Amino acid sequence: MCNLYSMTSNPEAIRAFARAMLDSTGNLEPQPGIFPDYLAPIVRNTPSGRELARVRWGMPSSSQALFKAATTRADKLRAKGKDVDFPALLKAEPDNGTTNIRNTASRHWTRWLGVENRCVVPFTSFSEFNREAGGDIWFAFDDSRPLAFFAGIWVSQWTSVRKIRTGFETADFYGFLTTEPNAEVGAIHLKAMPVILTTHDEVDMWLTADTELALSLKQPLADGSLKIVARGVKQDL
Repeated sequence: MCNLYSMTSNPEAIRAFARAMLDSTGNLEPQPGIFPDYLAPIVRNTPSGRELARVRWGMPSSSQALFKAATTRADKLRAKGKDVDFPALLKAEPDNGTTNIRNTASRHWTRWLGVENRCVVPFTSFSEFNREAGGDIWFAFDDSRPLAFFAGIWVSQWTSVRKIRTGFETADFYGFLTTEPNAEVGAIHLKAMPVILTTHDEVDMWLTADTELALSLKQPLADGSLKIVARGVKQDL
């Protein structure tokens, strides 16, 4: 699972690569360490065209996941002798967000797979954690860390509780798809790697094609495409 990545390219390069005509980011600074729930740039489809925007990382989690978490919390409260209003507890269950989307056949995700909810997420390197291999292991195409994109989805103005202390919030959120790992990533993380788009045509296909064709991009990069560029640090260049 990729829960940390870097984006140190510039907005002009992102807009040119993804053919974005709109930009609402303002002064977009390099982000050498992007963690869940951070604001980060995406290029998303909007009625007015492709927009470079800053959005929070972490799509809404499934109702099943939230129900399970609320049930666990309710059991702990009951074990302490406290009364539990389960419907109220469930409604206010904190949702830290889902950063990586693997099972695109799930009903929870299919509602956001249409063109209107697709986005691409610019990155220059990404990390997979492996304690035995040194902690955070950073991957890029080469040491120059060229710009590429994750295939993502986003949702507009979703209301949820992200943290108990902040209560209900309404915001835009995004996440990106994962697939089986290639050889380099699989040596560090066996389960998955992000779906990565490396060409203008792939970006256009993800943002414009019908759902079945777009999902044909959900496959690992060819073996040998990536290299390890850093180890054991929480931020990359």
